[in-house]
Amino acid sequence: MKKRLLALLLAGAMVATALSGCGGKSSSDSSDTSSSTEASEDTGSSGEAIKIENKEATIDVPDEVTKGGELSIALTSSPMNLDPVKYTGTYEAQIIYQVCDTVVNYDKDLEEIIPGLATEWTVSDDGMQYTFTIRDDVYFQPGEYQDGRLMTAEDVAYSMNRSAAESAMNRLDMLDHAEATDDTHVVATLKAPSAVFLTSLTNAGNAVVPKEEVEGWGDEFGNHLVGTGPYAMESFELDQQTTLVKNDKYFLGEPNLDKVIFKVITDPNQEVNALRTGDVDIATQLTGETVQLVAEDENVNLLQKPGIQIAYAYFNMQDGPTADPAVREALIKAVDYNELAAGVFQYGEGEAACLPLPKTSWGYDESVEADVPSYDPEGAKQLLADAGYGDGFELDMYITNETFRQKAATILQSYWSQIGVTLNINTVEWGTFSETCSTGKADVFAMAWSWYPDPYFFFDKMFASSAIGTLGNGQGYSNEEVDKLLADALVITDQDERADLYKQALKLITDDNPGIFYGNPLESLGINPRVQDFNQRSDGTIKLFTEEENVWVVQE
Repeated sequence: MKKRLLALLLAGAMVATALSGCGGKSSSDSSDTSSSTEASEDTGSSGEAIKIENKEATIDVPDEVTKGGELSIALTSSPMNLDPVKYTGTYEAQIIYQVCDTVVNYDKDLEEIIPGLATEWTVSDDGMQYTFTIRDDVYFQPGEYQDGRLMTAEDVAYSMNRSAAESAMNRLDMLDHAEATDDTHVVATLKAPSAVFLTSLTNAGNAVVPKEEVEGWGDEFGNHLVGTGPYAMESFELDQQTTLVKNDKYFLGEPNLDKVIFKVITDPNQEVNALRTGDVDIATQLTGETVQLVAEDENVNLLQKPGIQIAYAYFNMQDGPTADPAVREALIKAVDYNELAAGVFQYGEGEAACLPLPKTSWGYDESVEADVPSYDPEGAKQLLADAGYGDGFELDMYITNETFRQKAATILQSYWSQIGVTLNINTVEWGTFSETCSTGKADVFAMAWSWYPDPYFFFDKMFASSAIGTLGNGQGYSNEEVDKLLADALVITDQDERADLYKQALKLITDDNPGIFYGNPLESLGINPRVQDFNQRSDGTIKLFTEEENVWVVQE
């Protein structure tokens, strides 16, 4: 049955993905996906691997950096909230990181915390207080309510406290309060020792902003974002584009680019066409056939890197049929994870998965894969009948317009129809998606989550009871045992000990069947060869000017 079903789902398309041995009755061997731009060989799914010939594009590059020029970057969904404490998606973060700075940063390989607006820091013996030395040569970009004044420790403390109190994603929930002791020192006092406080400070949601601009603009601050970053916001046009210009007073030096434009192009084919015709220089979040189109175009390049990301469909844990554990188990049993991933990643853009943590995280435990319910549609029907849903029911699913999500939703719709469940797919823009799903109004919603390798940034944001009401835990997951394990893991500094606690949490979460965690996508983007010194990060973040890089373009 499943081979015939997959053939109907894919309409004869050839598929390629690295398969994972998930489920207690699965006999597939797991294998690593290659970061190469050539699709891996099929290892057991229906169909054949799509071979992608990556034709490298090159141009004549001058010996010296060319300053000036314009860089255009395509975003696949429209940024909605550019206020750091309100942003919920990578679309906003890409812009915030260019306009604003954070107290500390990750290096470009996401391996080490390095100075940002703080030059150094010390930690008290009990781990409760962090004292930061703040730079004295940083200026805000001019805005409506200040003329480009010097940034001080007071601004850092204000921004930390604001995030702790107002962050839509609880990005600084471990902070009790921050206080400026003079113009260049901030003391941050935590509620309890936290092994991830510094890492949290690297996030765009904890960027430093001026109080005058925040209070002056009120709810409109995000549309007039001001920070200390290398590029200042010139204009923001909802659903169209955001234009940034060079900040001549940037403390690290002069940015190479004069102007950066983020263009909203929601249609994947239009995005690739814009790249190939030169209307944009970087096309982000490539999926599906667009990966092949970019790889085989002799004028542009495909960049791919293993991502710290999981793609999934969440079940509402508090309301509707999916609040019943038996229903959730049935919905999972109705789906073949390997073939779902094969249908989604037809062009080798990712690998099959089944657990709510990326395989690249040091908290991953392969042995828990066997706890995922195995593909068993007849068993799924029996579970529904026993739960009182023998006649079936309807579910409303919310997704955004990314190809990954659209494919996954369509395939799940087909699988669930086989057990009498009707899935209504609602494709909405990011703002509506974020609002609907974070407030628990969706029966099912599909998205991807990407952050840092530390399991905290997945588990505490997606499964801690304290995160209910945010997009991360919009499904309303709550388990006291999991909460305790997560809390204990935060006050331990030894990574091996923390990993053991997170592995225990992983098993408990998996046993609760909160969703279908079907894939680990690669980070895939297309780039014009005229773009120089660009570093692709495994978390998908784009940074155009740091201490390690300063992107420039070859000009005609």
